Amino acid sequence: MIYKPTDLHIKDYSVSGELFRLKQNETFGYLETVPAPEPDKLSDYYESEDYISHTDSKRNLFEKVYHAVRAYSVKQKIKLISKYASNGKQLLDVGCGTGDFLQAAQKNEWAVYGIEPNEKARTIANQKTGNTVFDTDHLSQFEKGQFDIICLWHVLEHLPNLEKQLQHFKSLLKPGGVLVIAVPNHNSFDAGYYHKFWAAYDVPRHLWHFNKNAIKKLADHFQLKLIKIKPMWFDAFYVSMLSEKYKTGKMNPVKGFWTGLRSNIKALFTKEASSLIYILKKE
Repeated sequence: MIYKPTDLHIKDYSVSGELFRLKQNETFGYLETVPAPEPDKLSDYYESEDYISHTDSKRNLFEKVYHAVRAYSVKQKIKLISKYASNGKQLLDVGCGTGDFLQAAQKNEWAVYGIEPNEKARTIANQKTGNTVFDTDHLSQFEKGQFDIICLWHVLEHLPNLEKQLQHFKSLLKPGGVLVIAVPNHNSFDAGYYHKFWAAYDVPRHLWHFNKNAIKKLADHFQLKLIKIKPMWFDAFYVSMLSEKYKTGKMNPVKGFWTGLRSNIKALFTKEASSLIYILKKE
């Protein structure tokens, strides 16, 4: 049986156990989590020791592998942004977690700034970067046209007031500056395979769920030029392994790895990887 995402009732497996559903946005085509948490309650859904991006802990093999892959991915991200540093090296990383990417960029002579709402993760990031990471309120204190590159690595899907946020990020970019957005892709093979158990839905922390058409429409609306789309190959393995846990109640790394591999092989032909990086340029 083939499921559409909007047919599904999806469980919050990380924190609350509550059920949510997905609704398609009529203007841009992305999917919205409904009901969305109230803004003052949203942080409650991140209160879990298993929320891995907010910690540097390596308590088990799964976390050790995650951090090893993250270290490799950081190097690849530095290579990526270096290609688009023609105007300068002012970098803002929104939702920077524990600051590994910012730390690496700083070592590569970028002037770095980070935004991280989680206090524990922000403290760790500031220890790594010399206090260059701030709470969300600080976004309003940056100057318009300040940054050459703004990165949102698996962050856009978490942000309330999506259109307002995108407009603000655009205003913070210099002319010719680049917005780098990495988000899960619900048109991927692994999303269809796991349907309601697909870990990258991650409701209600993920408020929005994107595919390529939705990002293209958003880019056009905000007059940002979509200049490149890149796959994030490792995400298919991580997401599939976690999806196996949600589906069966236990980790099955072999089956999860196999599903992730199948997803990546199919993505070589369909260009629909589990997660995609979008490079948007302000002209």
